[in-house]
Amino acid sequence: MKKKALFLLSVMIILSCNLSAQQNDSNTPLHLLKPAYRNGYGVPTVSDVIAKIDQVFHYVEANTPARLVDGKPEVGAFRLTSYEWGVTYSALLAAYGATGDATYRDYVVSRMQFFIDHSEHYRQVTDPRALDDAGAVCAAMCKALVMNPKLNFRKQIDHYMDYILHKEYRLDDGTFARKRPMYNSVWLDDMFMGISPIARYAMVDKTHAHDYFTEIVNQISGFKKRMWVPEKKLFRHGWVESMQPHPAFHWGRANGWAILTLCEVLDVLPADFHGREEVLQLLREHIEGLTVLQGGDGFWHQLLDRSDSYLETSATAIYTYCIAHAINKGWIDAKAFGPAAILGWHAVSSKINHEGQVEGVCVGTGMGFDPAFYYYRPVNVFAAHGYGPVIWAGAEIIQLLKTQHPRMNDSAVLFYDEEPRSKDAIFSVEK
Repeated sequence: MKKKALFLLSVMIILSCNLSAQQNDSNTPLHLLKPAYRNGYGVPTVSDVIAKIDQVFHYVEANTPARLVDGKPEVGAFRLTSYEWGVTYSALLAAYGATGDATYRDYVVSRMQFFIDHSEHYRQVTDPRALDDAGAVCAAMCKALVMNPKLNFRKQIDHYMDYILHKEYRLDDGTFARKRPMYNSVWLDDMFMGISPIARYAMVDKTHAHDYFTEIVNQISGFKKRMWVPEKKLFRHGWVESMQPHPAFHWGRANGWAILTLCEVLDVLPADFHGREEVLQLLREHIEGLTVLQGGDGFWHQLLDRSDSYLETSATAIYTYCIAHAINKGWIDAKAFGPAAILGWHAVSSKINHEGQVEGVCVGTGMGFDPAFYYYRPVNVFAAHGYGPVIWAGAEIIQLLKTQHPRMNDSAVLFYDEEPRSKDAIFSVEK
């Protein structure tokens, strides 16, 4: 009798377990279980993005003083006249445009005015000797002057542009080049450092804009024929004329400078200008090549096509900006690429620490031709290359949220052609 009772109890337990399993399988919406995202997911709010920008900005502002101490500029964590800070100035002007917060704009104007007023202390301002000295800062100054023509920046802009247009070293066909690390080396970085200021200068010196546009198209052509790897839809970082063949190391931030240049150019190049369609097509192909390499946590790798290289923040931020910007300008489809931009922002914002520092940024990097060179470049919160891209990415994500229509649908970020009006069967939007 006792054995029979135990047997019946066992049968009841088994039946109960099976019934529970059947109920879980058939009735419980398991697809709605919350995934364990490491860097967040979903559509951010504008206020959340602004909070992240402010966090970085307050750190930047506190660590870049604009005052004299004992007759010399006070030294901060970052240099006011470096190309990295030229990117930061452009980013903050974009943040002003996205939010209307004049604090960002005023920071840019005050720092620029300070180093112009005290130019005797800044060799890069008085005597530029490389595109890094002049290009990114000049491009940002042009943007500031277009915003407010009353600023007295024109003389300094013309000084920078004299170097860029007439003194920078070039190959025989006019493409920007350097004599290091070997004679006639082309650096992908110089697309941004050289071409972007010319593009922005065309908005300042409109009398000669056609000539500048022609120079821009020719420069992009020169870089493309040497640096573009069509089968991967990526750029190589470096090209040396005397090498055969030409190794291709697809460094993340350098590809960032390239795609950022294409965005800067398309912002100003007239719709009917010869060569614009080729530039637009190159941008689209580059975005296609990049998006397939985005990792599951939203980042891109230090060497883009080598997933065992580390995840790098500055490149991720630049791509996030450029993809979002291309969507906002109507150059690419929001439905196809918008989710990648949103995912990129989640990755970028996860690297802003409680002090407002940007983590995971590769330090300044020369040209190399072996993978170890790139794999083992250090990362550091004082690598100035990360601050501008992160702010720029946030500014453009704000524009994306304001002008496009991302929503959560069945747990995924999706973009729509218009604002969904209800939770009906057409959109099935989850709030």
